[in-house]
Amino acid sequence: MKMRHPLAHARGLGSSKSGTSHWWGQRVTALLLIPLVIWMLYVVIVYAGQPYQVIQVFFSHSINSILAILLILAMLRHAQLGMQVVIEDYVHSQPLETILQLLVKLFALAGAITVILAVIRLALQ
Repeated sequence: MKMRHPLAHARGLGSSKSGTSHWWGQRVTALLLIPLVIWMLYVVIVYAGQPYQVIQVFFSHSINSILAILLILAMLRHAQLGMQVVIEDYVHSQPLETILQLLVKLFALAGAITVILAVIRLALQ
């Protein structure tokens, strides 16, 4: 039987520095999403059924394009952080966890690139 203090055991479990930044990231993206989602709901309600040209004119204003991009980026980051926690908590195979974490990051990156390009294309037509 080893006579180790519990603190000595806990010190050997690795760093806990990333937890705070992860927690803040979740809260900041959640707070960003509140006004952005309200704005997007307003846009969807007001412009529902409008022809493509009207939507294109709306997004040709830079503030609207920027808000749309911010909405999607905040949503993707928030989802990525949430999925990271789920994978860390419920996937117990280290290789599978690594693969899933990589896939989540790649999906978020691909989504961000796709949305940014789509909004820019819509705004510049």
